[in-house]
Amino acid sequence: MNGKTDKKKGVLEINIVGKHNNTYLSPENYDIKDIMYILENVENLLNPDKNKNRPRIAYTIEEGSVKHKFIAERFVIATVLSMINIIKRQNNINSLQSIYAQVIENIQKMAKDKECEINIKAAPTINDSAELKITKDTKYIRDAIIWINGEFYFYGKVTNAGGKEKANIHLNTEDYGTIIIKTPMSFLMECKENILYKDLGIRATGEQRLDNGEINLSSLEFKEFIDYNPVYDEKYLEKLRKNAESWIPDIDAVNYLNEIRGRLVNA
Repeated sequence: MNGKTDKKKGVLEINIVGKHNNTYLSPENYDIKDIMYILENVENLLNPDKNKNRPRIAYTIEEGSVKHKFIAERFVIATVLSMINIIKRQNNINSLQSIYAQVIENIQKMAKDKECEINIKAAPTINDSAELKITKDTKYIRDAIIWINGEFYFYGKVTNAGGKEKANIHLNTEDYGTIIIKTPMSFLMECKENILYKDLGIRATGEQRLDNGEINLSSLEFKEFIDYNPVYDEKYLEKLRKNAESWIPDIDAVNYLNEIRGRLVNA
């Protein structure tokens, strides 16, 4: 890649080759709407967890025909490199998370509509890179996705609750960032306790992909609050062990539960 880059940073390049009114594309004749389209999709690619630890992303546009260049932390660019390798290995985007698959579908649509060639190159380091070429003839479009109904448990801090017409609860979680859970307005009106900025657990229902278990976070609906105690409770676990000993007599209950916790037994 051309130009000087901080050795601690990675680089993502999206190179668009094509014509506009029989003139080859360049930064001088590239439309601002097309720039915005690329920026919006790269934002989703590099920052999929919208409100959670957003990475700092630098940007330049260069000749060649039009080269969008994004600079961010290595681990951020490494995610794109992994995505490219999965697509090239499987020759499809079916196994990607929805937000990544949507970005590739959007870029595929751009290549078809504009009749251009789009090359995506991710390089977390100088010696580690991968490149994906998308043209009007490639077929990076997901097969039909089967969604099933599921029940989920989320834990985090309530950052907002209510709504003028559509009531919901905003829960800031460690795993998913801030999620929005549709909540009956009547429940919030009758809620006697102030839940704002409190750590809570919520049982919710929603859609889940059958093939990879991914949760459709836009489909979540509130069912109830659940007890949430993040403090490690050895007495409670000891009680579980005692109860379990009656139905798993041939298993070392202590070691079994330690393995479930992910600990190294007899370390």
